[in-house]
Amino acid sequence: MTQLNLHKIEKKILLSLVNDDKIDIEKLATLTNLSLDNVRRGIEWLKYKGMVSISIQKESILELISESQNNNPNEKIQRADFMTLPERRIITEIQKTGQKSIKIGEFANQCHMSNSEFGVGIKNAIRNGWLTKVSDSLKITKNSDSLSFEEILLQQLSKLKRIKLAELSEAELNGFALLKNRPGYVKENVEKSFLVSLTKEGKTLVPEIKLDEDNEIGILTSEILNSGKWKNEKFTQIDVTSPVRTFLIGRTHPLTDIIAEIREIFVSMGFSEIEGPTIQSCFWNFDVLFTPQDHPARDMQDTFYMSNLIDEDIDSVISNKVSDFHKNEWNYDWNFEKSKKTVLRTHTTPVTIKYLSENKPTYGRIFSIGRVFRNEKMSYKHLMEFHQIEGIVIGESISLRDLMGLQKQFYSKLGLEKVKFWPTYFPYTEPSLQSMVYIDKLGKWIELFGMGMFRPEVTQSIGMVNNVLAWGGGLERIAMIRYGLDDVRELYENKLSWLRTQSICPL
Repeated sequence: MTQLNLHKIEKKILLSLVNDDKIDIEKLATLTNLSLDNVRRGIEWLKYKGMVSISIQKESILELISESQNNNPNEKIQRADFMTLPERRIITEIQKTGQKSIKIGEFANQCHMSNSEFGVGIKNAIRNGWLTKVSDSLKITKNSDSLSFEEILLQQLSKLKRIKLAELSEAELNGFALLKNRPGYVKENVEKSFLVSLTKEGKTLVPEIKLDEDNEIGILTSEILNSGKWKNEKFTQIDVTSPVRTFLIGRTHPLTDIIAEIREIFVSMGFSEIEGPTIQSCFWNFDVLFTPQDHPARDMQDTFYMSNLIDEDIDSVISNKVSDFHKNEWNYDWNFEKSKKTVLRTHTTPVTIKYLSENKPTYGRIFSIGRVFRNEKMSYKHLMEFHQIEGIVIGESISLRDLMGLQKQFYSKLGLEKVKFWPTYFPYTEPSLQSMVYIDKLGKWIELFGMGMFRPEVTQSIGMVNNVLAWGGGLERIAMIRYGLDDVRELYENKLSWLRTQSICPL
C-alpha cells in the first residue's frame, strides 16, 4: 500500500491519528475539518485496507432529571425547588423558627410536606449528622450547614449539566450511590463512542503521506477548460460513492402523466378527442342511453342532482323517439319532466352520445377523458369524483371482434399483454363484454373496462345509421396498477414524500 492509493479523505484521517492513539469519530471530524459522513466513509475505506482499527468504548454519563422528566406528580409539588432535598428543607424550616430544638409533631404540621417525604427527610438529616433525636424532639447540630454527599453531586451537575461517572470524586461517587436509590434526581445513561486508532500497517505508511491538496484542482470550471490549464494540473480524486445532492424540482402529478400517456395512445390509434360539460340533463345522462327512469342508478343515493336547475333545451324529435322506446321496451310511461333534471355526469357517455346526435358521423374514432361523479361512500377502492376513459368507433360493418382487437391493442400500449373477456350486461350496449388484464407483479387478474355495441334503441333515437362500438372505465384503477397502490385515495392525498419518489417514466 502506498500513499498513491489513498484518497484525500483517507490521508487527512491518517495524519490526524499520528498524535493520538485513539480518537472518537466526532473529534476526528473536528481535527480533519471533514463532515461526519466523510469521516465515517474514510474510516470504512481505511479499515478495509487494514490501516485503522475500531474499538467501542462505553461510558456512564450522569445528568439531572428535569421537572418535565419527573413522572411522579407528587414530587413536582413537593419540590418547588428541585435542587433542594427534603432533609435540607427540614433544616431550613427549623432554622427559620430560631429554635435549637422543636417537637416532631408540632414541626410536621408546619412543614407542608407529605408524610413519606417528611419521614425520609428526618432520616437523612439524622444520617448526615444535621439533627439528633431526643425523645419526641429534634435538635439541630453544628454540622447542619455542611453539604451532604448528595448535595455535592447535585451542585456539580447543576453547573456542568452532565458528568462522566469515571470522573467523579470520592464524595461525588458516594452521593451517586445514595441518589441512584432516590428517584427523581439523577439519571445514568450509557453512551457508546467509537475510537479509531492506527494499525501497525497504518503507522508504517503515515511517514510517507503528504497532503498536496493545495496543488490539486477539486472543481472543474469553464475558465480551467478554456484556458487549457487543465492539461498541466493535477485533479483531486472523485468519490463516486458520495451521495448526490437532491434537487426538488417541480413536476406534473403522476395522474396527469397517465392522462397524457393515454391521450397519446388514443391519438396514435387514430382517435380524435371530444369534450363536454360536467353538468348534464337526465335526458342525455340516462334516458337517451336507454336507462329506465326507475333504475337504481338514478336514485339520489347514487347520483348527484343539481337543485333548481333544469334543462329546457331538449330536442323534441329525439325525445319522442326515446319516449316510444322506453314505453315499448320497458313497458312504462316515460316522464318528459324528469328528463329535464340536471346531474353531475355519472359517466362521459352523455358527451359522446350528444356529439353523435349533433354530427351523425358515418365513420370515425373518437375518445374522451373527463371527470365523472358518483354519490358513493369513500373507501380504498371508491371515490366520489374520478376520471373516466371512453373510446367510440363508428362503422358500417364493424363487429364485437373489432372491439376486442382494439381493446387488446390499447392495453398492449399500456404494457398489459394478457387480456380476456366475458359476457356481461349494460343498459345501453348489446352485446356487452367485461375485460380483465393479468398483472404479473400482483399475480392475479384485475377487472378494468366495460364495452359493447350501442343498442338500436340508442343509435336510432339520435339518428345514427351505422354500428357504434364503445368501451370505457376508470382511469384511477390503471394508475393504481402503474404505481403499485392499494388505496385509490393515495392519488389525491398530495403527499410530497410519495410524489417526489415517483419516477417520471415508470416501467
